[in-house]
Amino acid sequence: MRKLILTLSILGLAVFAILQIKPVKRTANAIITTVKPIDLLNKNGLTIKSRVEVPEGYKRIEYLKGSFQEYLRNYKLKAFGSKIINYDGSEYYWQMGHIGILDIPVPKNGLQQCADALIRVRSEYLWDNNRKNEIGFNFTSGHYCSWQYYADGYRPKINGNKVSFHKTAVKDHSKTNFYKYLNLIYTYSGTLSLYNELPKINKAKDLKIGDMLIIGGSPGHIVMICDEVVNANGDKLYLLFQGNTPAQSVHLVKNLEDNTISPWYQLKKDAVIPVSNYTFYNSKFVRFK
Repeated sequence: MRKLILTLSILGLAVFAILQIKPVKRTANAIITTVKPIDLLNKNGLTIKSRVEVPEGYKRIEYLKGSFQEYLRNYKLKAFGSKIINYDGSEYYWQMGHIGILDIPVPKNGLQQCADALIRVRSEYLWDNNRKNEIGFNFTSGHYCSWQYYADGYRPKINGNKVSFHKTAVKDHSKTNFYKYLNLIYTYSGTLSLYNELPKINKAKDLKIGDMLIIGGSPGHIVMICDEVVNANGDKLYLLFQGNTPAQSVHLVKNLEDNTISPWYQLKKDAVIPVSNYTFYNSKFVRFK
C-alpha cells in the first residue's frame, strides 16, 4: 500500500513538473519569434529625407531636381521631439503618433485643417517655382477659384450652392494677398472637393511622392506621400504626413501597425490603412494635377 502511495506521489510530482515546464517553453518561443523594432530615425535630421533612413534592401526612387517630389522629400522639419500644437497655441492631446513636425506655420484662425494643409504645401510649391498660374482649386460646390482671378480683384458671391465672381477689389499679387486667397480656399474647399476634383490613382503600384490617401466627406481625412523607396522585387514603401482637425502642426507620422518598417508604410488600394489617429477604410488615392 505504501509502495502504491509512493508511486502515485512520484507520478503526481512528475505531471506537475511537466505542466510547469510547458509555459516556460512557450514563453521562450515567444521571445525568440518576436521581431524587434528597427530604428530608422536620424534624430539630427532636419528634412524628411535626412530624418528617416532607408530600410535594408531598399533604395530611394530618384526624381528630377525641382520636381514636386523632391520638394516634398526635402521639406524642412523642426527639431526632433517638437510637439504637435493646435492653432490656438495649446498642445494636441496625443503626441505618440509622429516623428517630425514640418516647418509650416499654423494660422490662428483655425482654418488650416487636414486638406487645407496639403493645399498650402502644393500652392507654396507652385508659388516658389514661378507656376502661380497653376494655383487654383474647386469649392465643394464645384466652382473653380484660381489665384490669378483672385489676385486680379475678383471675389466670390456665395448663395447656397450658387457662386458668382465679381470684381470688387484692386489688383494685388502680393504674398500677403496670396495667403488671404488660401484662407478663402480653406473655407470653401476640403476633402470632398479634392476627391471629386482630382485624378484618381487606380493602381497602388503607380503611387508616387505627392499622391494622397483620401476619404472625401464631412468630415473626411487626407494624408500625403512625402518619400518613396523600392526594393529589387519592385515592392515600395512610403512616408506620410498630415494636417488634422482641429488645425494643428503638420506632422510626419509613425506606422503604429508595423514597427519593423515604421515610419514607412505599405500602401494598397481598397485596403484598411490605419494612419496615426485615423483609419482609412476602403482606401482611395488622388493626385494633384
